[in-house]
Amino acid sequence: MGRMDGKVVFITGAARGQGRAHAIRLAQEGANIIAVDACTQIETIGYKTSSRDDLEETVRLVEALDRRVVPVVADVRDQAALDAAAKAGVAELGQIDGVIANAGIWTPGKDFWEIDEDAWRDEVEINFNGVWRTCKACAPYMIEREQGSIVMISSNNGVEPGPKMSHYVGTKTGVLGLMRAFAMELGPYNVRVNAIRPGAMNTHMLNWQGAYDLFAGGPGGRPEDATVGGHHYTMLPRTSLMNPIETVSNAILFLLSDEAAKITGTQLAVDAGHEQLPRYNAAPII
Repeated sequence: MGRMDGKVVFITGAARGQGRAHAIRLAQEGANIIAVDACTQIETIGYKTSSRDDLEETVRLVEALDRRVVPVVADVRDQAALDAAAKAGVAELGQIDGVIANAGIWTPGKDFWEIDEDAWRDEVEINFNGVWRTCKACAPYMIEREQGSIVMISSNNGVEPGPKMSHYVGTKTGVLGLMRAFAMELGPYNVRVNAIRPGAMNTHMLNWQGAYDLFAGGPGGRPEDATVGGHHYTMLPRTSLMNPIETVSNAILFLLSDEAAKITGTQLAVDAGHEQLPRYNAAPII
């Protein structure tokens, strides 16, 4: 018996990174997955975003665990596409028990007065409005059955600033506000809403030149700068960029499971103790 047997979970940004990790971990515990991803390049960010091949690999990994998966190419900037994704998932799998509003981007490197309109708009549309649209698409199915759980992916930058990423900080702060408001509005329907604040994760967001430069404090950063930098922003030993399955995915598993039946309106930091350290030297937290 798995902790998610008989449950269906809708995940955005599922093609790779944290989204794929969540899909795999939940499938290991018996969940069937509605795997949603835009599978397109976001031109305003400096790293390569997900592809259809990435989404197909997520499907392969979930099916290898003998679980069902409905892959849907849909952009969280498009409400109609998300509505169609939820409808298609329910048509094939019967219900939605859990939602992980995970899709997000990170575009550091400029002070707020230097960020152009397109970059700001993409950050807000994906990281903030995309969370609202995802929940809007899925909530009616949970309300109808009077059960369900939503987990929003914020960041420790939702409670602390980071250098040259004001749009990211603003959106991740906003996600925590949405979580509290949605938890209040969905509570009467027995639908729970919580948020995770991940620390520095070993995903594509922190494995590109812009991230290396930020950890190094200037141009010319190297991959090892991100690794070494990560050690300085945690309380636990031998912790650098964290594996999402072993950290955030396990926390999400708990929040979506019946073990967390009376937990709603909360935010959980999964950051190896970063939150408790002095703020004298801000670091990127993804």
